[in-house]
Parts: sequence; C-alpha cells; structure tokens
Amino acid sequence: MTRVAVLGMGLLGSGFAEGLLARGGCEVVVWNRSAAKTAPLVALGATAAASPAEAVSGAERVHLVLLDDDAVDAIISDLQASLHPDALLIDHTTNLPARTAVRAAALRAAGIRYLHAPVMMGPGAARQAKGMMLVAGPQEWLDSVRDALAAMTGELWYVGDRPDLAAVYKLFGNAASLSVVGVLADVMRMADAAGVPRTGVLDMLAKTNLNGPVGMRGTMMATGEFEPSFALDVARKDMRLMLETAGDRGMPMLAALAARMDEEIAHGRGREDFAIIGRPEPAGA
Repeated sequence: MTRVAVLGMGLLGSGFAEGLLARGGCEVVVWNRSAAKTAPLVALGATAAASPAEAVSGAERVHLVLLDDDAVDAIISDLQASLHPDALLIDHTTNLPARTAVRAAALRAAGIRYLHAPVMMGPGAARQAKGMMLVAGPQEWLDSVRDALAAMTGELWYVGDRPDLAAVYKLFGNAASLSVVGVLADVMRMADAAGVPRTGVLDMLAKTNLNGPVGMRGTMMATGEFEPSFALDVARKDMRLMLETAGDRGMPMLAALAARMDEEIAHGRGREDFAIIGRPEPAGA
C-alpha cells in the first residue's frame, strides 16, 4: 500500500488528510508541530509521526501544507535526509514565487524531486476533492502522480515546468478574491449609510453579470487597447457619488481606486475606457 505523508495539520492539511483517508488505498501518516492537531486524523485511521523525518520515512509522496516559506524551508531541512530517493515532495503552501524558484533549484541539485502545487480551495473542498490544484515543475514528475493528485481536487491544472509559475498564479487568484471581498465590505458600508438593508447589496449583485465586465476589461488590460465603452472620467464621477453616499462611513478600497483613477485623469486619459487604470507599465518604470 502506498505510504503518503501529510505535514501540516491546519484546516487545509487536515482536509487533505481526511480526504485521503476517506478515499482509501493508501497509508496516511500525519505530522504537525502541535501534536494535538493530529489526534482527529488518528481517530480516522492515520498514523501520527513524532517528527517530520519520521513522517516521511518510507513515504512515496510527501505533501507539505504549511503556513509560509520559512516553515517550508525549515521542515524540508528537517526531513531531507530521511526522504526515500524516489519520493516526490509536493508543496501546497502559498509561497513567494522568488523563494519557490530558489528552493526548487536547490532541491533539484540535491537530487530531490519537488513540485509546487498550491490550491484554490478551502478545507471542505479539500475533504471532498473539489476546487483547483495548480502544479509547476517537470512534467514527468507530475505524470508519475497525476492520478493521485487528480483524485485530490476537482481540477488539476499543470502550468508548466517553470517552478515558480504556480506560485505566481496562486497570488493572482488570491489577490482577486481578497480584493473582491474588500470592495464588497465597502459596498456594505455604503448600504448602511443609505439606510438600505445589507441584503439589498446581495439582491443587486445577484442580478449583475460581473463576468462580462471583468472579462472585457481584463482583455483590454492584457492587450493594451482601451477603446472606451465606459469612459474613465464618467466612472470617476460615479465613484464620487458612491463616496458621497457613504459619507463618513469610509470605503477604503473604493477610495484607493478613486485615487488611482485621478492619477490617470491627471495624465489626460479621462476619455479612455476606465480599464486604463490597468494599462501596462513600460519596462523599467
């Protein structure tokens, strides 16, 4: 039976371990710095290891689900000598792209196979194998575990051999998601100031096709062509109305967006489409 180690029993790591146990077909070994977090997994059939080195001993796949780059580097240092020569180290941590590239190169030079595979999913989705897993690294390494990784997620997206590319794409996704929630918080404050129930915001959003504007403006930003359908100066006027409606409630995300619009208007770009705020910067700017 395949021995699989999962290191890091936070919400996501625990979700992955639970999913592996529920699907069966492998021996699951878990480790966490706070050992108490492994107890629920042991109750489901996992084996708890006392150290990273013990966890990876004999494991064919090692899944790292840690907080950050510092934790990843520290744990790899602890377990490196105990890895089986044919083991594959699969890192699901959200990492800095530059550090991911350095780490991948160092491990490859040391003869250790390493894939960076961050995910766009929460703990529940990890248990149920839903969401998306991005993978960067040599394709032949991915091919050796493709079926196993595909069983852990709804969509497996191989982004290529460049080792830091999945890290970059993960940050793209998180930046967009976090920003949308930040703007939503601003809109909720505007609703408060206008004396409208916050559920009214959800009612309006349910009738609003956000995919269309995002897709069209994203294409403009990618191509650098800004044929106006919603001019920047008109969008800025609407932004003024929003900020005035909110009054002293404060909408920091939209206020920052208004300031960005003002920068482009000051450079004479007010009649361009408002997507001009995302115009490509010249190299070296």
